[in-house]
Amino acid sequence: MNEIELHKLLQGKIRVNHAMEVTQETLKLLYTPGVANVALECANDPSKTFEYTRRKKLVAVVSDGSAVLGLGNIGPYGALPVMEGKAMLFKQFGDLDAIPICLSTQDTNEIVKIVSNLEPNFGGINLEDISAPRCFEILKTLDEKLRIPVFHDDQQGTAVVVVAGLLNALNLAGKRIEDVKIVVNGIGAAGYNIVKLLFEFGARHVIPCDVHGIINVNNALHKYHLEIAQLCGTLKLSGTLREALDHADVFIGVSKGNLIGPDEIKRMNRNPIVFALANPVPEIDPIEAWRAGAFIVATGRSDYPNQINNLLAFPGIMRFAVENQLKIDNRVLKLATEILANSIKPKVDEVLPKAFERWTHEYLYFELTKNFRMT
Repeated sequence: MNEIELHKLLQGKIRVNHAMEVTQETLKLLYTPGVANVALECANDPSKTFEYTRRKKLVAVVSDGSAVLGLGNIGPYGALPVMEGKAMLFKQFGDLDAIPICLSTQDTNEIVKIVSNLEPNFGGINLEDISAPRCFEILKTLDEKLRIPVFHDDQQGTAVVVVAGLLNALNLAGKRIEDVKIVVNGIGAAGYNIVKLLFEFGARHVIPCDVHGIINVNNALHKYHLEIAQLCGTLKLSGTLREALDHADVFIGVSKGNLIGPDEIKRMNRNPIVFALANPVPEIDPIEAWRAGAFIVATGRSDYPNQINNLLAFPGIMRFAVENQLKIDNRVLKLATEILANSIKPKVDEVLPKAFERWTHEYLYFELTKNFRMT
């Protein structure tokens, strides 16, 4: 059976079930007439919806289909099977019910308006597969506007797992984040937040690159590129990706496949760390990177060692935020990064735990719950 046949057989990856058996007697309490009293309590005090309804365990997975996986802008109908999969993972690893919502608009203001009006139904919003730079504005506006937590996994989740893996890789290489030169290629949804989180952890020498090389005042594609160039001090710096990698300690690629080769790895400093995370084709073939002298190589793929997988982050972070009704700010992201990095004793071929090991998600959730108030 192939994937098409399996999806056709299942007719969707998620189901909605009722919490107790519906009988003549329970119906009087759960629906009419008994539900009227509950409805009035919720109307008078909306916070009661977190006690009397599923809101405390319910997440919306929202996408406009503009940046789906490696498929690009395939729209809401193409996005729906992917969002169902995301909802399935929320349930499996975060004990959260999630509803996929794919919107037939890619207008930033309209998306903000629609999602804002959905707030009474959910305990949290997970944005998914929305293209940059619109995703930055949508996340920022919704986070400010809504009272419930808003999370964009492509931005924040990716940053958490990448930086957690890098902290462990640097430790194994005997290097400090304050001292190393880090090249980040691809300043889209993921790269933008990776750079910002790197600085939260003390990075000082980060070179952001995109399709035109080192991002500066002349080639920035939008205001978010300029923000990153200013943060990194590259507004007046120019050069190609190859030149940026001269004497670099770390390469983080969140761009596209086959961008660099063995020669670029050889230009890097001793014990180079290579995170080639483009999917399905990495920026450099992992075998070539190892042969060229890379100390640690990570990819986004499951068929090589050191998979950097967003799945490590979003179930635990969202469960923590939704249940506690806390905004997902820099404190949450930084603490989640530290917890993930400290969750295992890293090895050269395992800088992060396996994403499909359930203990990882429970550990992240419980450690966030236990330690957040103390940060």
